[in-house]
Amino acid sequence: MFQGNKQRGEVMATKRKVEVFTAGCPVCGETVEMIERIACPSCDVEVLDLNEAAVAERAAAYGIRSVPAVVVDGEPASCCAGRGVSEEGLRAAGVGTPL
Repeated sequence: MFQGNKQRGEVMATKRKVEVFTAGCPVCGETVEMIERIACPSCDVEVLDLNEAAVAERAAAYGIRSVPAVVVDGEPASCCAGRGVSEEGLRAAGVGTPL
């Protein structure tokens, strides 16, 4: 039996889960402050320290390669996706190529 847009027994999320992955650097701190400033009562903000092994594993599962990084409801925020040091990026900048 349906009740509005949800099935019986299904609980709709009441909070938006915001995970902030940090390493304790000043830029990370600024990001945490910004998120705390703009978060609404529907946001459940969790700040995670990548110096902890379990947090680092969680970040790796999301594909996070640089900090700060933000995941909203299980999806890396577009501002935080695809960043980080890569071999191809370094080679494109000339690293490994003689002058």
